[in-house]
Amino acid sequence: MTENGEDSPLHQSCEVAGKGDSVVSDSRLLATSSEDAKLCKEHNDALKFTAKKNTEGEIGPHQPRPPSLPRLSKSSKSSSVEETVRNRWLRNSQESLSDPAETGSSTDSLKDNQTAPAPGGLVLSGAATTKNDQDSNVRPRSAVTTGSPVFRDRGSSLSTKVRLSPVQPTGPLPALEKSFASATLRAANRIDRDCLDYAMLAREKLGERLHRNLSDSRLLETMGSDSASVNSMRSTYSVLSPIRPQDVRNRSFLEGSLLGSGALLGAEELDRYFPDRRVGLYIATWNMQGEKGLPANLDDLLLPTDSEFAQDFYIIGVQEGCPDRREWETRLQETLGPYYVMLYAASHGVLYLTVFVRRDLIWFCSEVEHATVTTRIISQIKTKGAVGVAFTFFGTSFLFITSHFTSGDAKVYERILDYNKIVEALALPKGLPDTNPYRSTPSDVTTRFDQVFWFGDFNFRLSKDRVDVETIMNRTVNGDMGPLLEHDQLSKEMNDGSIFKGFQEAPIHFLPTYKLDIGCDIYDTTSKQRTPSYTDRILFRNRQADDIKVIKYTSCSGIKTSDHRPVIGVFQVKLRPGRDNIPLGAGQFDRGLYLEGIRRRITRELKRREAMKNHSSSTICTIS
Repeated sequence: MTENGEDSPLHQSCEVAGKGDSVVSDSRLLATSSEDAKLCKEHNDALKFTAKKNTEGEIGPHQPRPPSLPRLSKSSKSSSVEETVRNRWLRNSQESLSDPAETGSSTDSLKDNQTAPAPGGLVLSGAATTKNDQDSNVRPRSAVTTGSPVFRDRGSSLSTKVRLSPVQPTGPLPALEKSFASATLRAANRIDRDCLDYAMLAREKLGERLHRNLSDSRLLETMGSDSASVNSMRSTYSVLSPIRPQDVRNRSFLEGSLLGSGALLGAEELDRYFPDRRVGLYIATWNMQGEKGLPANLDDLLLPTDSEFAQDFYIIGVQEGCPDRREWETRLQETLGPYYVMLYAASHGVLYLTVFVRRDLIWFCSEVEHATVTTRIISQIKTKGAVGVAFTFFGTSFLFITSHFTSGDAKVYERILDYNKIVEALALPKGLPDTNPYRSTPSDVTTRFDQVFWFGDFNFRLSKDRVDVETIMNRTVNGDMGPLLEHDQLSKEMNDGSIFKGFQEAPIHFLPTYKLDIGCDIYDTTSKQRTPSYTDRILFRNRQADDIKVIKYTSCSGIKTSDHRPVIGVFQVKLRPGRDNIPLGAGQFDRGLYLEGIRRRITRELKRREAMKNHSSSTICTIS
C-alpha cells in the first residue's frame, strides 16, 4: 500500500499473476508490466513454500503463525472466497485514508501504549482490541495474499501497521565508568603484554596489595581515578611509576627525616621495593687454599640449582685467596651476570671480601666503609686476621666480617684471642651514623650495627679422634649432625659465652667441610690424617629479635679445588626506613669490572653456541 492508502502497481500485478483466469476491471492492473507480473509470481511461489512449511509445523520461535482458515462449503469455495477477500481489502484501503494513525510518522508509533500479542501471533495496538477492529488494526507480514490459500483469510489486514512495543531492559542498567577516556583509547594505552607479568606476580605474592611511591599516589588522586591516563603514562615510561615535574622540582635527597614523605630511603620507597620489608642475602665463605687455578664454573657456588630465586645481595668472603684478586672478582661478575654490580671489594693480604648488589638497588645504599685487623704478631704477615665492610641500606646498617683464625687442633685459647682483638680493633663505622647509639658498645664493633654477619675459617675443630668421628659420621641419619656437634669446639665456647657473644648459628645438616683431598669427597689421606671438622662457619647477630630469618645453611660439595668445601647461607633480613642525611653512595660501582665480566660472559656464550653448531654439523665415518 502506498502512502496515500492505494495499492501500488506491483501489488496489483501480483494479484493478476496469482489468478491467471480472472478478469480485473481496474485500469491500473492492465497497465502493469510483464516484468512486474513475473516478479510477483516468483514472490507468490516463495510464499506458497513458506505457508506449506508453516502448516507442517516448521514455524520458527520468532515467526508468527497465520490464523486458521474459516470453514467454507464446497459450493462457495471456488468463487466467493476470492471476491470476499478482494472486497475486504478494498474496504480497508479506503478506511485507512481516514485513519490518522496510518498517515502519521514512523516515530509516532513509539509513543503508543504497550502492545499485547494476539491469539494469531500478531501484535495488537492499544490496551484492548475488539473483534470488529481486528481487520483494521492488524498488519500482516506480507501484502501479497492471493497466491496461497493459507494467506487468503489474511487479506482483511493488508492495510494495517504493526505497532512495535517499546524495548524494556531485562535488568538494571550497568553503572557508568568514572573514566575520562573512551574504550578505544583505553585499549590503545594498555601496558604491553610483557609488562603484565610483573603485576600478576605482584598480586600473587602480595595478595593484591598495591605499593606506589609518593609521585604515583599523588598522581592518581589528582587524575580522579583516570586509569586510562595512568596506563598511557606507564606505557610511555615502561613499568616505572610516573613522576610529575612538580615532584622533580621539589624533591631533595639531601634533606629528609624518618617521617618525611619524600625521603629516598623513607617508608614509601622501602615499601615500593620491599613490600614485606625483607631483603635477601646470599653469603658464601671459602678457604681457597691459595690455589692459582680457579674452578671452571662458579655457578654451583653462587647460583645453586635448588634455589628458586636469586638474592638481592651476594657477599663472598675468601681465605687464602688466589694470587690474582682481580681475576677472582671478574669471575664473580661473569657468573652473576648483568643483573648485579660490584658495590665494594676489600682485602687484607689473602683475605678477600666482595659485595655484589642488584643494580636497581644500588641507589639505596650509603657509602661503603671497610677496615682490617691482623692477628699475627708481625703485622706485615697478613694471612690471619679479619676484614670488615659496612654500609647502610635504607635505614638498616649492615656489617660483614670475614676472618681467618689461628689453626691447630688444641689452640682454642688463641682463637678466642683473635676474636677479642678483632671486635676491639675493627674501626667501624667511620663516617656512617649509628642507627641506634644507645645500644652500642665502644669495645665491641658488632654492637654498633643493626645486622652483623661474621663468616670465615674459624679453625675450630672436633675434639675427638678421627676414628671416632668417622664412626659417628657413618651412623648419622637424615642429616642429623647432633652427635658430631657435641664435640665441636666452637659450639662449646659459644655456649660458655667466651666468644661470639650475642651471635647465632643456623642448625647444621651437612658433613664437615675440612679436610678433604682435592678433587674428591674423601677426607685427608695424607700422613697427618687430620680429623674432619666444621672449620668454615657463618654466624649472625641482630639488634632486634627475629630480624634475621635463615632460609638455607649448607655446604657446596660441587667445588673441589681446595681442601675446604665452601659454606653458603641464605637469609631474609628485616629492613627499616631511613633518613636522607647519610652519605649516599650515589650509584657508584666498579664499571670496568662490570664491562669485563659481561664481555667474558658473551664470549663464553658465543663459544658454546659455536661448539654446539659444529657438533651438530659434524659426521662420524666408520670403516667396516
